[in-house]
Amino acid sequence: MNLHQGFLIVQEMVMKKIVLVLVAAAVMSFGLSQAMAFKPAVVFDMGGKFDKSFNEGIWNGTEKFRKETGIKYREFEVQQEAQREQFLRKLAQRGSDVVIAVGFAQAPALEKVAKEFPNTKFSIIDMVVDLPNVQSIVFKEHEGSFLVGALAAMKSETAKVGFVGGMDIPLIRRFACGYVQGVKHINSGATVYQKMTGTTPAAWNDSTRGGELAKSMYDNGADIVYAAAGGTGLGVLQAAADNKKLSIGVDSNQNHIQPGSVLTSMLKRVDVASYEVFKTAHEGTWKPGFKVLGLAEDGVGWSLDQHNVNLVDKEMIMKVEMIRTDIISGKIKVHDYMSDNSCPVQ
Repeated sequence: MNLHQGFLIVQEMVMKKIVLVLVAAAVMSFGLSQAMAFKPAVVFDMGGKFDKSFNEGIWNGTEKFRKETGIKYREFEVQQEAQREQFLRKLAQRGSDVVIAVGFAQAPALEKVAKEFPNTKFSIIDMVVDLPNVQSIVFKEHEGSFLVGALAAMKSETAKVGFVGGMDIPLIRRFACGYVQGVKHINSGATVYQKMTGTTPAAWNDSTRGGELAKSMYDNGADIVYAAAGGTGLGVLQAAADNKKLSIGVDSNQNHIQPGSVLTSMLKRVDVASYEVFKTAHEGTWKPGFKVLGLAEDGVGWSLDQHNVNLVDKEMIMKVEMIRTDIISGKIKVHDYMSDNSCPVQ
């Protein structure tokens, strides 16, 4: 090899290294620019992102996305009803790529704003808005509630259990009806007390009233009360602990809030839903339309962890899992209150 050939070989190696460095830099720059360009956003509803229930579940999902990607998101927390439309519009005006509207109550505002901004992607969790730029994600809460109702009937020593709902709307009646069906599936003679907290949005954030309703049920012989009431449900969990009874949480895993007195929680995987909204929008695979998540899709379920493992024995676990399998297969039919605004059992 002469000197000239050696020089050419060295030159070629140097050029290859330079190309590799430039390609790596370009990839990093592209990734950074993509992260900087993508602008996700979320509007939490009344109760706030730390309500230890529905909103906080959404927040857990958006935080997971932020931690994984390093991409920050814009957020607003609704304090008054008029703010829903204001916040959705403001986020769209600021160029957000995708905006999550949290909760059924945001549907009217979203329907109006989404029409004004047809190029903005919107996802609403817990309600359906039929527009070409909206993705609607809803859940089969009656299926998950059936499971915790069955578990309550297995655990109850008095054959009397209760249900405290938040705002009296068909969606919460769906929870209640599923729960009662689950209880009656195990014990057809059981008594299920049912109370709704109120008829206005304030019913989601009144823990004092939630505690009072639960205590009245405990005083009447109930030993387990299921709360599907947002922040109001925290009062139910507290009343159970104070009266040495049991409660059932909802939406997020609430077993840890009152360890040892929360029998289980009916999980509504809104955290998975919100994470997938941001993730798919970022990847370019987000699609408008409808998603319905039930037991088969792991969209609902029940919680078992270190905080309630001593309350649920192996036989109960096996029975609940068998029921879960039978619901998924269609062997057990769970009536959906919202299909006809009625419940076959009380």
